[in-house]
Amino acid sequence: MSTETDIPSRISPPTDTLSRACFRFAAMPCIAFLVACNGTSSYLDATGRAGRSEGKLGIWLTSIASAVVLLVCIAIIIGITRQRTARDREVSVERTRIASGLNWIYFGTGATIVILIAVFIATMVTLTAAAHPPAIPSLTMDVTGHQWWWEVTYSDASNPELGFTTANEVHLPVGIPVRVRLHSTDVIHSFWLPQIAGKMDVIPGQTNETWLEAERAGTSRGMCAEYCGLQHASMALAVKAESPAEFNKWAQQRRSDAPAPVTREAFVGQTVFFRSCGACHAVTGTPALGRVGPELTHFASRPTIGAGALENTPQNLARWIHNAPAMKEGVRMPAMPLDSAEMRAVVAYLETLR
Repeated sequence: MSTETDIPSRISPPTDTLSRACFRFAAMPCIAFLVACNGTSSYLDATGRAGRSEGKLGIWLTSIASAVVLLVCIAIIIGITRQRTARDREVSVERTRIASGLNWIYFGTGATIVILIAVFIATMVTLTAAAHPPAIPSLTMDVTGHQWWWEVTYSDASNPELGFTTANEVHLPVGIPVRVRLHSTDVIHSFWLPQIAGKMDVIPGQTNETWLEAERAGTSRGMCAEYCGLQHASMALAVKAESPAEFNKWAQQRRSDAPAPVTREAFVGQTVFFRSCGACHAVTGTPALGRVGPELTHFASRPTIGAGALENTPQNLARWIHNAPAMKEGVRMPAMPLDSAEMRAVVAYLETLR
């Protein structure tokens, strides 16, 4: 027959299991931090004005949430490990414990209200700062989302001759705000440069606006942050922040016509390209005026092929032209039935587009 003092030990939950569960909950914010620290896509390593304020808010909110979860876990562990004794059952002691418990409830309620108000104020201040650029931008960037690549058109109110179109790359002049207008030709996308600024939805039939400003030079990776189909994960942008002088030099190069072929093989490749690819792709200064696929005027200077699907090398380029759907399933570019000589010639021509 069990004694009265044996009952608590029998009905007490297994503390090891609860401790492990609480540890897992407390470890989740740490895991989230590690996931965010993924090199050129880490919002914690912000290099943009809006991204810096949003990153600080994210760290602060995660810290507060982690502290609350940790305190709750500690309180649960303390509560379930306290052993009841005969004296605990005395009425006066029970009343004291009830009063003490009510005090903790009042304290917890008050602390929760204070934390929520502080979080609300910090969030609204950050969102307000992120929504308004420090100065009226003269430089405008129209970004159009396609399945699965980005079309980027630059224009400058103070310099009408600056206008040009590129694809899957974004260059930003350091210290200068850039107005961004977002469009979609098919489904909902989300434009996100994690180190520069927060996300903005790209919605068909609607133009959303945001702004970007890089605070220091460097390279990073942009992406689509809204699931948009089979190749959503392979819809990346190469992002480069550089000095205004370097940006202007890059912009002038981009608005210039494509260089003429200098070798016979490249000349033959240009002819094959016009015949086989010119209806879908555009190359400034040539008869290729297609707008179905990415603009290719300075294609060879881009770091990747297919919006981040492959590194831009002659070997990968030949594989892509031969059978793009095999490299990026679902892509709308068809396989090109070129023989080996034509393939080498087209690759040689595209390699001259710098």
